[in-house]
Parts: sequence; C-alpha cells; structure tokens
Amino acid sequence: MSGWPDNYGRRVLDSVDSTLSEATRIAPQLSGPEWILAHEQTAARGRRGRAWMMPKGNFAATLLLPVSGPPADAALRSFIASLALRDAFVAATGQEDAFALKWPNDVLLRGGKVAGILLESAGQSGGMNHLAIGIGVNLAAAPTVGEVEKGAVRPVSLRCELGVTVSVEDFLDLLASAFSRYEDQFQTYGFAPIRRAWMIHAARLGEVITARTAREEWQGTFREVDETGQLVLETSQGRIAIPAADVYF
Repeated sequence: MSGWPDNYGRRVLDSVDSTLSEATRIAPQLSGPEWILAHEQTAARGRRGRAWMMPKGNFAATLLLPVSGPPADAALRSFIASLALRDAFVAATGQEDAFALKWPNDVLLRGGKVAGILLESAGQSGGMNHLAIGIGVNLAAAPTVGEVEKGAVRPVSLRCELGVTVSVEDFLDLLASAFSRYEDQFQTYGFAPIRRAWMIHAARLGEVITARTAREEWQGTFREVDETGQLVLETSQGRIAIPAADVYF
C-alpha cells in the first residue's frame, strides 16, 4: 500500500450488501476515517434509494469520515471527493483533459458519467457523528442507456472509453491518497481553495444548463458554484442559487 495516507483505515471485503450499509454498521466502533471497499455488492443503492447495478471489475467504496460542525460543512465533502476522483483518474490514465466535474456529485469522462458520489449521515442519538461518502466508478463496464434515468448523462467506463484497465484496489490507493490531500487542505484553509480547484474543472461552465428538483425546474447559464457550494445560474429572472438539484445538459 505504497502512499496510503496516515490515520486512514482500509477494509477490503469480498462481498457485502452495500458499503454504505456497512459504514453505518461499523460507525459506532470507529474513531478515525475508514475506507470500505467491496469487490461485490448484493444490495447496492444510488441516489434516492434507487437500485444500483455493479458489474464485476467496477469500483464500489465508502469512506466513513468522523465529522463535527454543521451539516452544510459536511456536505462540502462531495467537492473534495470529486476532485480526488479526478486526480485518481488522471494518475491512472495520464489523460489530464479527459475528465470534468459535474455539479453536484458526478465525474465525467469525455462527456459521459464515469463516477458518482452519494453522501449519507451515519450518526448516533439523532446526531451526525460520521459522514459516509459512497463512491461508484465504472472502471470495467457501464450501465446501458436503458438502465439510467431518462435524460441522464450517458454512462461510460474507463476501460471502454480509454482502453485502460485498473484494479479496484489500485484505484482505491490512488483515491485515498488524493482525498487525504484535499481533506487536509479543507481542514486548514476552508472551502475556498477547494471551490477554486473544482471550478477549474467544472463541466459546462458558462453554458446553458437545466437544474431540476421534484417540484421546480430552472434553466440558465451556469455562472459558478458559490462559497456555500450552491449552483449559481443566470436566468431570465436574474441570478439564483440552488442548493440541491439534478442537472441536465
């Protein structure tokens, strides 16, 4: 495990129902951050509890991270995870320009979705003691268009798009090292440098996009991500800041 970050645990499982569920189970026992990697998930889930398929050779891991402070600060870890994923991809492939970051929690490869992030709280007695950062990466294979939501970004895999094969454990080493660097930066300097780095690699910055929730939809020019991580659009009604939504291109 050359380069594995200090003070981070590493747990590799042959099979588990879900790394997110495993994180919830072990949270009361842990005092430090712990990566949980599974070669197989039997009951994986994505956003809003959707079932999530995991072909053999794809990456599924959760970082269980002790947190303090307001939930809004914990949510900014999605930007740290996005940057760490991009760094891991570049380290694995050497292709700096192939990857972009899609607000709020996806990584794109040549315009297709290659990785996604899901944040869940793992607390005790109603509090939020840990943050579970679930990460799925299409290393070997991608779902078909029919297996994803209508209008969603097309799924792609690292192997099919770039012809690069990376083992899940090697990818974990790259990802954990990158995440540790950005987390240290966040702890020392706050969100500002993370925000600046994320914006450099933002997909469709300056272009017209659509942001949609279950109740509302906005269309406008993607101007920035603000100091709290909200998506800022320039619309026909003026600038608006959106805390959470699905984004469509």
